[in-house]
Amino acid sequence: MAAAPATTPDIYLDWAASTPMRADAIQAMVAAANEGFGNPTGSHHQARTARRLVDDARDLVADAVGAEPSEVIFCGSGTEADNLAVFGAYHRLAQNVNNPSVACAAVEHHAVLHPVKHLGGTVVDVGQDGLIDLDQVRSIANADLAVLSVMLVNNETGVIQPLEPLREILDEHAPQALLHTDAVQAFPWIDVSAAAGCADLISLSGHKFGGPKGVGALIVRDRTRIAAQVLGGGQEFELRSGTHNVAGIAAFGVAAERMHNERAETVGRVARLRDSLVDALRAEIPDLVESAVGAMHPHGLSDRTNKAAGSAHVCFPGIESEALLFLLERQGLSASAASSCASGAQDPSHVLAAMGWSRELAAGSLRLSLGFGTTEDDVTQAAKIVPKAVHQLRASTSIPKPQVA
Repeated sequence: MAAAPATTPDIYLDWAASTPMRADAIQAMVAAANEGFGNPTGSHHQARTARRLVDDARDLVADAVGAEPSEVIFCGSGTEADNLAVFGAYHRLAQNVNNPSVACAAVEHHAVLHPVKHLGGTVVDVGQDGLIDLDQVRSIANADLAVLSVMLVNNETGVIQPLEPLREILDEHAPQALLHTDAVQAFPWIDVSAAAGCADLISLSGHKFGGPKGVGALIVRDRTRIAAQVLGGGQEFELRSGTHNVAGIAAFGVAAERMHNERAETVGRVARLRDSLVDALRAEIPDLVESAVGAMHPHGLSDRTNKAAGSAHVCFPGIESEALLFLLERQGLSASAASSCASGAQDPSHVLAAMGWSRELAAGSLRLSLGFGTTEDDVTQAAKIVPKAVHQLRASTSIPKPQVA
């Protein structure tokens, strides 16, 4: 009788890409799908039930981010929210200014970078610590600037970007400009109501904190100051037309409330796990480089106060990320090298390039991201699996490649 195949642990350390749905969010989604099948814009009983579910979720999200319910605009994703912020601000100012400008940091998600580049905007440099160049922001802050977009927590490195200095610059030099922050990665880890209280526009995405995919939100502090980009039915205070995803929105609201209520406990626990993991990896691989710690110093530093608790972004010199990820997955560990993209390919990181990392060093990056469901056993296993894979690659003369079925 043949022996049973060996099993590998199922260790998920790619929470920055997506999270499993929380059980109560799933329950809310199923209940809303059954009860809220009516169109929320109608007037009959089923329509009113659906509208109540959407309004209840709007209240939950508003409470979680320190906004008014009327400032919560539900979208189909964080990407759509980012696009609405950039294009909406641009087209609103274009009603009064010829050729308005837009700007963003060089380390933004492509959901912001691509719209800014499409509009011929300015991509502002960052330092080795991942923080935006304030002097360059001052140089572009003028009466033509429609929006400055700066991510609150970077999706690759976990760097937290202070927004108050940017608000002060805009208030002094470009008071008509809106400050937008992509808080998609921030919401699970920091109090967005405090950290982004000075922002005019805030993007969120449900699947980053235990909600469903396909639901996002844009917080618009003054919704009359952006122009709608999706027209047709006038939903969402006429800023985002389209029949509501009632079930998804209901789940989004429940997940947002749960994350908001549990954040403090989750951050403390996960930060300890993250520190334990990275310190264990450095003990086994002394030349490990940890991003955004002491501005990319390679040895012995542990000041992670300006990083989100779930971020364990590191780099192994002389290693190719694609090969490393292949070996890790064979051992049951799911991770990534950079931000997720549509193709699933691991492209060179524009974030690390903007921070001054060489292409060779960035080629060995590994994004281990933790979340509300990460356990101590996950970290213990990862601390064993990752060094073994790195040492195997360094000892090998050939790079293993994934087998194509």
